[in-house]
Amino acid sequence: MGKSIVSAFESTVAQHGAAPAARYRDASEAWATKTWAELDGLRREVAAGLVELGLSAGERVNILSNSRYEWMASDLGVLTAGGTTVPIYQSLLPDEASYIIQDCGAVYIFAEDSTQVAKLVEKKAEIGNVRKVIVFDGPTDDEWLMSFEALVELGRAKLEMHADALRLRSDALDESSVLTLIYTSGTTGRPKGVVLTHGNMFGVCEASLKIDLIRPDDLQLLFLPMAHVFAKLLECTWFMSGHEMAIDSDIQRITQNLGEVKPTLMASVPRIFEKVFARVVGAGLEAPGLRGRLFKWAMGLNDQYAQLRLEGKPIPFGLDLQLGLAKRLVFSKVNERLQTIFGGRIKFFISGGAPLPKKMAFFFENAGVKILEGYGLTETSAATCVNRPDHYKIGSVGMPLPGTELKIAEDGEILIRGSGVMREYWNRPDATQEVLLEDGWFASGDIGVIDGDGFLTITDRKKDIIVTAGGKNVAPQNIENAVKSANPLISQVMVHGDKRKYLVALITLEPEAAAKLGEEKGVGSDYAAVCRSDAARAAVQTTLDSVNSNLARYETIKSFRILEKDFEVGEELTPTLKVKRKLCNQKFADILDAFYDEQVA
Repeated sequence: MGKSIVSAFESTVAQHGAAPAARYRDASEAWATKTWAELDGLRREVAAGLVELGLSAGERVNILSNSRYEWMASDLGVLTAGGTTVPIYQSLLPDEASYIIQDCGAVYIFAEDSTQVAKLVEKKAEIGNVRKVIVFDGPTDDEWLMSFEALVELGRAKLEMHADALRLRSDALDESSVLTLIYTSGTTGRPKGVVLTHGNMFGVCEASLKIDLIRPDDLQLLFLPMAHVFAKLLECTWFMSGHEMAIDSDIQRITQNLGEVKPTLMASVPRIFEKVFARVVGAGLEAPGLRGRLFKWAMGLNDQYAQLRLEGKPIPFGLDLQLGLAKRLVFSKVNERLQTIFGGRIKFFISGGAPLPKKMAFFFENAGVKILEGYGLTETSAATCVNRPDHYKIGSVGMPLPGTELKIAEDGEILIRGSGVMREYWNRPDATQEVLLEDGWFASGDIGVIDGDGFLTITDRKKDIIVTAGGKNVAPQNIENAVKSANPLISQVMVHGDKRKYLVALITLEPEAAAKLGEEKGVGSDYAAVCRSDAARAAVQTTLDSVNSNLARYETIKSFRILEKDFEVGEELTPTLKVKRKLCNQKFADILDAFYDEQVA
């Protein structure tokens, strides 16, 4: 049997069968635990059920669901039966989900509940290849639908009959076999199906374990959607390492789950850290008397320290001395609060999917919490670079994983070669040819630099670079992150100015912070009313003045508009919480055009 995720999982079961594999919330919302042997039994029953239904080796199966224990068992079942899993974000609209189902040619779909089933029923005429929809929760009063329990019962009854067939199919898997098609988030158009093989994922998981990023004795909390390649990497690394995984996709319960599960490790997108930062900093800045003044003093020192570190300048003795005092008087108290929020056992966090605001990262470091940024794309199996627990640089995304090479093209684009690079885009030879270059190099579409120590820093997406009317190149993400990290009131920022005379910004407010500001200023807690208020505009203007003071003149934001509705997933944000820049430019075209009718200095 070749190297495959299934063979790796079976090896883990053989070693750790009686050990806990997964924690998850059961029907009563209480935490339940399953061992590796129990997960193994369920995946075999799912696989046998799929074979009995008629799944052939190589056929595609969608999973349209939040992350949950059944998601992982179904994924393993599909793979064991020789199929290919194609995840779909649970937040996608019916048209978007239908496109992926049709494009990949799926023949079965696992759907979470009646909400997801309704999307499929609405598009049933368009997805005629789908033979059966298997439902985790909810009614199945239609011949097209089947409950997950019924599939498992079918598999259990037929398992002996299919045991040899399953073994033949899983034994046939090797490095070249297709593991999954993961569709890109579609920030610039229709998503593309990225074909990842067992060898792709096996290689990057093996590299992650080699640098001790995840250890067998870890307890990891997973909330990321399994349709994201980052979560897929975490799932497959879990299968290989044998550590314990607590699974709950409810973002509103992350703080509660951290306190209950007390994980040693959690991977996240930056938005979660931004929310914690906003909560902790907001409380500190509002603290009365001496405590509030000390917190503001400490934040000022943090920002000075961060700026010097990022510029590679030495830290003056006086600043170093003051920061040491601030750590004892202020940041130690922040650490106590963060430990309470995070459960008290976190060794470090892993952040990926988007840039982490740099001054925010220094704030967490000064408070004794380590956040290791990493970098990868769907096309590179998520894992290209990562900072190591004992060797990291804030502002960078770390060094390449073992087995991965980087180089910078003449125009600054990052080129990647290694085991994680995809096989192709599904049914898109033209798009494949654009990014898979000679000698195995993949053109990432990201712009970056590699320093003398081998650390990679991402400066922007190649397609996002703004070229002003004056010919100046501007990286909008850097400015956007600087604004967001400067004020916890600010939720989202989109800088605009391509082929324009100057830059402007669309801004949204963090709902809780906006309500608090409204109450303080007598505006009330209504979100839209706060967004229209002079108080909100003044707070945002003060923040922009501060950020602008550290930017070149052509990079400064000359004008802004606070929108009366925060950006939402499925609308202005992708499922991975990235701003859909192209869509926003179109959606808010009238507002953006109006900026340039004004006289701005």
